Amino acid sequence: MPPELDAALLRRWAETAVARLRERAGEIDGLNVFPVPDADTGTNMLLTMEAAVAALAPGGGPGRDTAAALARGALRGARGNSGTLLSQLLRGVADAAAAGEGLDGALRRATKLATAAVAVPREGTILSVLAAAAEAGTEPAEVAAAAHAAVAATTGQLAELSRAGVVDAGGLGIAVVLDALVEAVTGTAPARGPVRPAVRPSDALTTARESGSPDYDSEVMYLLDTTSDEAVDALRERLTELGDSVVVVGDGTGTWNVHVHCSDVGAAVEAGIEAGRPHRITVMRFVAQQFRRHRAVLLVVAGAEAAALARNAGADVLETRPGHAVTGRRLLAAVEETGAAHVSLLVCDATLSNLAGRVAAEARDAGREVVVVPSTSVPQGLAALAVHDLDRNPADDVVAMAEAAAGTRTGGLVVAEQEALTYVGRCAPGEVLGMSEGEVVLIAPDLSVGALWLAHRMLTAGGELVTALLGADAADELGEHLAADLRRTHPAVDVVVYRGGQVDFPLVLGVE
Repeated sequence: MPPELDAALLRRWAETAVARLRERAGEIDGLNVFPVPDADTGTNMLLTMEAAVAALAPGGGPGRDTAAALARGALRGARGNSGTLLSQLLRGVADAAAAGEGLDGALRRATKLATAAVAVPREGTILSVLAAAAEAGTEPAEVAAAAHAAVAATTGQLAELSRAGVVDAGGLGIAVVLDALVEAVTGTAPARGPVRPAVRPSDALTTARESGSPDYDSEVMYLLDTTSDEAVDALRERLTELGDSVVVVGDGTGTWNVHVHCSDVGAAVEAGIEAGRPHRITVMRFVAQQFRRHRAVLLVVAGAEAAALARNAGADVLETRPGHAVTGRRLLAAVEETGAAHVSLLVCDATLSNLAGRVAAEARDAGREVVVVPSTSVPQGLAALAVHDLDRNPADDVVAMAEAAAGTRTGGLVVAEQEALTYVGRCAPGEVLGMSEGEVVLIAPDLSVGALWLAHRMLTAGGELVTALLGADAADELGEHLAADLRRTHPAVDVVVYRGGQVDFPLVLGVE
């Protein structure tokens, strides 16, 4: 029986799609040949999907509302040709949900919308993959399989792909998103191997991101409202005269996303003014970027010493202070101060994850790529930073950092200020609570004993490295005794102790 695209499934699908695109963005970037070989298709689709998820409201609600939020977020956060067309898949889902249709209706609508959005439709692209998926029926597994078969066929459909010996990068991205639906429904990801080029692309086809079209030097994108269907049609024709890679798509509520590669930026914007009200205008120069550097990693860190550790390891740092909340304005300013075109953001605090998503979406609207790497603690941030490599593809680097953070278990000690009932019993004022992954797991008589008990408990599941961060008021002996005990009881485990300077936890532990 075909699954119902309700709110829970749609959210699960979108979040799974983000995870799978994050894993494969580097692979998809490496296949990027058409329409411009700028090696960013996978990254653009990932950023677009992240923007869609960031637009979701907390909690439940009707499926049609969730679908509409995803479509709206994707359209407003769409990056590049591929991201703009991906937004039309979600627009098709939203329109189908509003009409009471299922997956097949959503894919038919998406195909029609995406095809209408492209000034010069071509076989062997996202459009071909969407069309094949739409014809496959209502079962997600069959739809995804049809999409992958269509991806394999793209090499022979488009001359640019055939010369390079690759499949269409955007089409593969769509197939990955449909695989995510299968996983969201069944709980099991389809087994797919990496897609490798049939021949090694030439250096001209593996240039760095935004190396640019040989004919046009800029990518212009903006949102457009206060317009009409007739004005949008005229705008699409005008942009086709000015450049290529023209895509104009709507969210169904009167807002349009406009994309074009051209050299006359002013004329592209003026065309938008004639058609309606352009806003969130983004111009990316293919040749001369407007940023001081290509990439940066930004950590949000509590504690002066921990902030210094992160800086020494090559990160930009937003240091938080006790009693001062991290606001969206402050976090966005820190992102902008990096001066980087691509920023990997680690907030090192679970309570800041939603804020980070909103700030990333706002920064992307201004033309900066910001990817939030999930992290809930400073040890996770430091672990991610330890594997950061500027020589690696940005998407692959994000995946490596995310895996390092996810592979780091975090715990900490706090001193009880009053009597309370915890998951492991009643504590008295002055006793030490051991926390692991957000829950109280032990009660100890003092910090020294608590540190030993907590470390031993966290190492029960294994580990190769223990990182201890001493709080602002913690004595050096606390770390020294812990390190000595662990070297005696777990000789195969490396132990490093730093002063972190945090005021909320006398000791924070990370186990990798």
